Amino acid sequence: MRQGLRVLGVAIRAEKAVFASAVLASAVYGGMTVASAWALGWATENIVLPAFDQGGVGSGALWTGVLLIVGTALLRAVGVAGRRILAGVMQYRMQARSRRDVSKQYLRLPLAWHHRHPTGQLLSNASSDAEAAWAPIAPLPMAVGVIVMLVTAAVAMVLTDPVLALVGFLIFPAVAVLNLVYQRRLSPLATRAQQLRAEVSEIAHESFDGALVVKTLGRESLETERFRRRAHELRDANIAVGRVRGLFDPMLEALPTLGVLAVLGVGSLRLAAGAIDAGELVQVAYLFTLLAFPIRALGWVLAELPRSVVGWERVSAVLEAEGSMEYGRTPVPATSTPARLDVEDVSYSYGSGDVLHKVRFDVPPGRTVALVGPTGSGKSTLVQLLARLVDPGSGRVLLDGVDLRELPYGGVAESVALVPQQTFLFDDTVRGNVALGLETGDEDVWAALRLAQADGFVARLPDGLATRVGERGATLSGGQRQRLALARAVVRRPRLLVLDDATSSVDPQVEARILHGLRDAAQASTVVVVAYRLATIALADEVVYLERGRVEDRGTHAQLLERCPGYRNLVTAYEREEAERAAIAAEAEEEEGISA
Repeated sequence: MRQGLRVLGVAIRAEKAVFASAVLASAVYGGMTVASAWALGWATENIVLPAFDQGGVGSGALWTGVLLIVGTALLRAVGVAGRRILAGVMQYRMQARSRRDVSKQYLRLPLAWHHRHPTGQLLSNASSDAEAAWAPIAPLPMAVGVIVMLVTAAVAMVLTDPVLALVGFLIFPAVAVLNLVYQRRLSPLATRAQQLRAEVSEIAHESFDGALVVKTLGRESLETERFRRRAHELRDANIAVGRVRGLFDPMLEALPTLGVLAVLGVGSLRLAAGAIDAGELVQVAYLFTLLAFPIRALGWVLAELPRSVVGWERVSAVLEAEGSMEYGRTPVPATSTPARLDVEDVSYSYGSGDVLHKVRFDVPPGRTVALVGPTGSGKSTLVQLLARLVDPGSGRVLLDGVDLRELPYGGVAESVALVPQQTFLFDDTVRGNVALGLETGDEDVWAALRLAQADGFVARLPDGLATRVGERGATLSGGQRQRLALARAVVRRPRLLVLDDATSSVDPQVEARILHGLRDAAQASTVVVVAYRLATIALADEVVYLERGRVEDRGTHAQLLERCPGYRNLVTAYEREEAERAAIAAEAEEEEGISA
């Protein structure tokens, strides 16, 4: 209960004006509802009973009764409309604020944090958890506002007949006990249901994201079964929540009705004894029927609190997550010349031992360095450090002598561009994917496409730059997607360009033209490329050879071939593989020629 009230306090402090207006509208509704009971009692005494006793009633009394009843009804309608509209505004604003805060936090948190949290869970935090956290807001202004009605009705009942009021008030301890039991039963069930929502979202996301693997390996039935099991668990959890609510809601509804029956029973005896008159009994009975509504309104808020607390805790876990990157204030140099890169004793760990250990090398401005090493040597982790997607556990990455951590927010992106191993394109046009929010003209886009050797196939597309590439670039080949991703990086004219095996799907001759173009461009960049092909390695000015997270050797390709056995074995293995592929391709072409 305390946790739930704290969550509601957050919403009230965030939307003070809207909440106050909603409560005021609800108070108008509550006050007019009580006033309608008084109007009904007045009409009974001054219109209904005289009509029976005297056979008629004066027009003045009749019109007064009509105006009282209609006036209170109209004001009550205004209160209802204001309460509902403003409560909705408050609820949806808080949900939108939570979603924005969660999304901003996702962007602030380093990539290492995202590695530890499934995508489906993150989607659930920003959607269903944010929605659940603020679910009680819809009935909250009504519940707070009808307290006015509750207090007014209670005072009116005491003033009318204290004995009947005391009988009616016995219901409140029963409601309090019932809600306490209800909260304790529902809270763990709501927690489990909310967790299962995240797991269902996670499985669905994995299945959709891995649709190609699912289809090609014939795993449709297995994925369906995996989703079915978790969905059925969610169904059973929701049914358990519904069962508890279905048990307690009728009891909450029944208690006020039982109170009305008790009031009518005792009231009939007091009426017969002459302690009260008929109008007072009608007024008290009607007032007590009105108490059923505030009790239900409070029950609606209390019923949503367990789910709200769970949703808020899951959202807060994201908002309070540690590890967000700190930024400095060192200005980014106002120059377009290639940057100097220094990696000084950099170490990094994923928690199970160092992936990189005291890695040290430098890249002079305008030079191209190839990072070479066997699988698992730490190359991809190193390029993430160069683009400051993660920070090193120890050591420094310097750009022109400035630690990347000292640059302001956005400073690294202004100077460094990373083309990752896995290319991602948005369901947008070619121009939209290359510019990606950058305000640049078509001439610059075409220049970047030419540098990435992508201008030819883009020109042949149906609508050129305006051609939509489909979700994740589904209408393009792997090599075409990689070249668009490269164009997206070079159009920003980075001073340091980092390529993480970003041309693996590109023809070797095209790759050679790309690397030559990067070196000879009018605004050349310092280039660090993770390389596997010999042709790529040979184009680099220097090679840094990594093994088991350490720099084993560095130098030119020829020097490492001569003195580094690990490098020599790795590169010759790549050579043999490329030679075998070339031979297979040649044989296939020869067979096609013979068959033709």
